[in-house]
Amino acid sequence: MEPYFDAFRQYLAQHGYAAHTSASYLVDVAHFARWARTKRLRLNSVNETSVAEFLDEHLPNCQCAAPGHHDRSDHRAALGHLLEVLRSLDAIAPTPLSATAVDEELRRYDEYMEHARGLVPKTRSMALRIIGRLLTECFGSDAINIGTITPEQVRQFFAQEALRYSKPSSLASVVASLRGYFRYHVSLGDHVHGGLTSAMAYPANWKQSALPKTLTTEEVTQLVNALGRPGPSMRRADAIVRCALDLGLRSGEIAHLSLDDIDWRASTLTLRHTKGAREDLLPLPATTGEAIAAYLKQERPRTTNRAIFMRIMAPLDQPVGPDLVRKTIRQAYARAGLPYTRSHLLRHTMANRLLAGGSSL
Repeated sequence: MEPYFDAFRQYLAQHGYAAHTSASYLVDVAHFARWARTKRLRLNSVNETSVAEFLDEHLPNCQCAAPGHHDRSDHRAALGHLLEVLRSLDAIAPTPLSATAVDEELRRYDEYMEHARGLVPKTRSMALRIIGRLLTECFGSDAINIGTITPEQVRQFFAQEALRYSKPSSLASVVASLRGYFRYHVSLGDHVHGGLTSAMAYPANWKQSALPKTLTTEEVTQLVNALGRPGPSMRRADAIVRCALDLGLRSGEIAHLSLDDIDWRASTLTLRHTKGAREDLLPLPATTGEAIAAYLKQERPRTTNRAIFMRIMAPLDQPVGPDLVRKTIRQAYARAGLPYTRSHLLRHTMANRLLAGGSSL
């Protein structure tokens, strides 16, 4: 493994990891290499299985004389990067694809959802988790025969799934995912028990009993007044909050904004990564544009990436993700002294302001 250490160092440097982090990861990789040598592992046999054995069996009981720490999360991160480097150099085999019958079935259904139904990755991922649990419970590692699934099995599975969710609206996703999967097999001409889709009912969810929670006018003013504070990444935080408050964008939509989406002369913003997989042309309010411009000119790190909002911690040269957008908005609530945590609250607030201004539902 020693000949690949320089490549590993270069990988960490290119991704912007701090010197102390890189040094720690190198120690972790050396620790793994010593263990692999005692196990007489060949380099081409290093993979996720050997890494798991090291983390689960050796690390908790490590008596190695060489200096080093035994932090599992650090070792797991370092070895994850190591596998990526070794695979990029063809030193080890590519990531293996699971070949169980359930995994193969889920891959086929994922392709159908993407290409035939046009569902976005987040929706597909949720459906695959639910369907995977059903198929594993019904068939385990055996071949899948959709015609043998009975309504009683589906009802029992649905009852188990109900324990995972606290809101009816969340449990409705289980019904939608399973019904969509059963209809998929009907479209293929497979024999499917006629009572499967009717074995589940959408839970009662009185959507129109009240409008969603929104910020009051006073709370909006309180949030806006808390913007513009000095500090690390505060320009980015102000721009993210403005995108959510002024335009009602979802966290994923904010994370995927690109420099190419803004027409500064026309004061418009093109939204390309929407939940409905369509493009929307939105007006760019002055307050939003000014906040984004201030971030671009004064704080955004130098990068060739076209995403607007960029990471400032390793791995660098990468855009922020939806989780960081949500965290940023939660922190903005806290700075404003507001007792909220949900970023989607600003989208509801924007909708409420539109209604108050005379827009239709």
